[in-house]
Amino acid sequence: QVQLVESGGGLVQAGGSLRLSCVASGRTFSSYAMGWFRQAPGKEREFVAGISRGGFTTYYDDSVKGRFTVSRDNAKTTVYLQMNDLKPEDTAVYHCAASKVQLTIIVLRTAREYDTWGQGTQVTVSS
Repeated sequence: QVQLVESGGGLVQAGGSLRLSCVASGRTFSSYAMGWFRQAPGKEREFVAGISRGGFTTYYDDSVKGRFTVSRDNAKTTVYLQMNDLKPEDTAVYHCAASKVQLTIIVLRTAREYDTWGQGTQVTVSS
């Protein structure tokens, strides 16, 4: 089982950019599909982006498509979320998540499919 630690959140003006990082402990990182979720106050946790074990398959929620990019570096056991053209509605706590999978191309899109979560990092976008 990996442990996940996110970083890179902060306060940014609308239109700005941030890059979130999620570092995983353990030596089997390449066996895990990874995802990013976010939760705003009073709202349900929602899927943002996911990436397959090898990094060749990605999937995005429509609300971030074209603005956010998920990537991973298996050698560094890290998954990234590059966020561009940020909007006030992107304000939330962002969590990374992991789940061990067999298929190398699979991307997991729902919270219940992930079994390991980081503590989250706050992203605040001012208008």
